[in-house]
Amino acid sequence: MLIRYRKNYEKIAMGLLSFMPTEKDLKRLQQTMKQYETNNDWQLFLWKEGDDIVGIIGVLLRAPDVVEIQHISVNPSHRHQGIGKQMVKALKEVYPDRRLCANEWTASFLDKCHACNE
Repeated sequence: MLIRYRKNYEKIAMGLLSFMPTEKDLKRLQQTMKQYETNNDWQLFLWKEGDDIVGIIGVLLRAPDVVEIQHISVNPSHRHQGIGKQMVKALKEVYPDRRLCANEWTASFLDKCHACNE
């Protein structure tokens, strides 16, 4: 289930984002979190399975019809279960009138994600 980020999820969100190659540095990670918390065009969502938050997807709302996926990450112990695809599908439901696109860090995942193109 896709849920919107709230401040009380900060540590979990930072942990999941830290799996992204661009977010290994703590200062960079803190700057990214600040952007998600203060910029309305940056939206962060968490993926919840049962009581556990196991994934994260962050987007940048670009032109009125484009949503750029900036970050996508799944807890390593929950990978290869289709959670990333589920997050993208759920994101399409949140933004039904917008086209999803990738950035350089998320493009390889979206290229492999057949369900993302349905």
